[in-house]
Amino acid sequence: MHAPSIWGILVVAVVVILLFGRGKISGMMGEVASGIKAFQKGMKDDDKPAERVTTTADVDARETERKDV
Repeated sequence: MHAPSIWGILVVAVVVILLFGRGKISGMMGEVASGIKAFQKGMKDDDKPAERVTTTADVDARETERKDV
């Protein structure tokens, strides 16, 4: 396989611009940027330690301890 030439890349770029228009492309890039920012914010929030989740096994163990005492 060979790499696409500069002419092939230009033709594809022109077709994309004709189909979507400059406004839609810049709008999509803005949405992508806001999605990346939201993802980064979510990753920063995950640094906090998670609260312990109570499982049914924990509840059963506590009830057994209470009955034994």
